[in-house]
Amino acid sequence: MGNGNDGMNYAPKGKPEPVVSEGTFCIAAVALDHGHIYGMCNGLTEAGATLKWVYDRDPKKVADFMRAFPQAKAAGSEEEVLRDPEVKLVCSAAITSLRSALGIRVMKAGKDYFTDKAPLTTLEQLREVKEAIQETGKKYMVYYSERIHVEAAVFAGQLIDQGAIGMPIHIDGFGPHRVGAPESRPEWFFQKEKYGGILCDIGSHQIEQFLYYCGVKEAKVQYSQVGNFSHPDYPELEDFGDAVLLGDNGATQHFRVDWLTPKGLSTWGDGRTFILGTRGYIELRKYVNIGTGDGSSDHVFLVNDDGEQHFLVTGKVGYPFFGQLILDCINRTENAMTQEHALKAVELCVKAEDQAVLIKEAGR
Repeated sequence: MGNGNDGMNYAPKGKPEPVVSEGTFCIAAVALDHGHIYGMCNGLTEAGATLKWVYDRDPKKVADFMRAFPQAKAAGSEEEVLRDPEVKLVCSAAITSLRSALGIRVMKAGKDYFTDKAPLTTLEQLREVKEAIQETGKKYMVYYSERIHVEAAVFAGQLIDQGAIGMPIHIDGFGPHRVGAPESRPEWFFQKEKYGGILCDIGSHQIEQFLYYCGVKEAKVQYSQVGNFSHPDYPELEDFGDAVLLGDNGATQHFRVDWLTPKGLSTWGDGRTFILGTRGYIELRKYVNIGTGDGSSDHVFLVNDDGEQHFLVTGKVGYPFFGQLILDCINRTENAMTQEHALKAVELCVKAEDQAVLIKEAGR
């Protein structure tokens, strides 16, 4: 599952479930600024994608990547990747504020794009991305890993589709993360213009889950707030944020995200989701079952008219998103995620960040 103490390098691995044969669907990795690129490429290669190229301006990042994916060839430039007609999808975990510009170059080169979250940082970038999608007809897909690459979260979606809790009407989401040793983080991690703010960054996971689980197409940010409570040496880091959203169908969400995970927790963050429906509720304990010391994850608790149930789903559900994405790129379908959904999630997280009230500045 990757480094259990460092969310930046958390890279889930599943069982290979190829949907295409070797060499049929070639991908490339460009811009390795965030460790999520490993999880993105794990998911796609397990689904049968052929990882042909890797490129980054930093040769050390490329060397590290090639140790994990020895099948990839080091490209001499971004242009070398974009000129290759065999490459159908380019994956990227660039600095957050640079993701949209890269994606536009990729789409204009005739390829689909798969970026780490958050896929952009401003509403102007969103406008430019939408224009490029309209112009090129290519996909701008997003790695919302806390739903698509967590088996508990995948299983929760299946339960909801089966009607296990009736109609979902409210979600409480908690996305705590650990900063770790600040010197281990790149400079851009602490620069708001580059990472986009906490509600844009890790808040994007929470908003995407709200849209997905509750069937929300449009929503309004009712309130949002951010603060820096514990990192006075890094004044642009927001280490706390929360928000409330109201969906177009009446569903609501409250979520909290933070960089305050204590050292004593056995993993990088105690991510949890509570989903209330008209006939029951679900709790997800995604990464740890605190206090047990058993190293388990992917716990799903279901309560409805049939009683109480506890599912431990590690290794039992898989990650269907990646195979669906490959087939979507080939067939021009939208089974993994619609383009509208992917961009609505980031639109709302940028709006939440833009209107957030600053409730605390470190040292004040």
